[in-house]
Amino acid sequence: MSYAANAYARVSQAALSPREAEAAVLIKAAARLQTIQDNWDAQQSGLNDALGFNRKVWTILSSAATEPDGPLPQELKAGLARLSAFVFTRTFDLMVEPAAEKLTALIRINRELANGLRGNP
Repeated sequence: MSYAANAYARVSQAALSPREAEAAVLIKAAARLQTIQDNWDAQQSGLNDALGFNRKVWTILSSAATEPDGPLPQELKAGLARLSAFVFTRTFDLMVEPAAEKLTALIRINRELANGLRGNP
């Protein structure tokens, strides 16, 4: 990427709302996982890095979303906590027994949540 493109990307990221930034990071994580799934034989060596990035995204997202004094309704907090638990469990499962088809759920969850954050359910 050229210097001008990098500068534009940094400026555009700074102008994002928190919801748009969360959606963008979820899409980035999904794209990394999708690349590995689509090119499993050639890209499998990058699986742990992509899973680690996704885990970090979900750690931050779940921590912020489920804060006891956070603005979200309790029902939504509980749902996000359950979804986060699934993501962490699937991530661990993929690290122990890697399989391309197991990535589908993580990719779909990230994309669907990103769409919801953008107001496109």
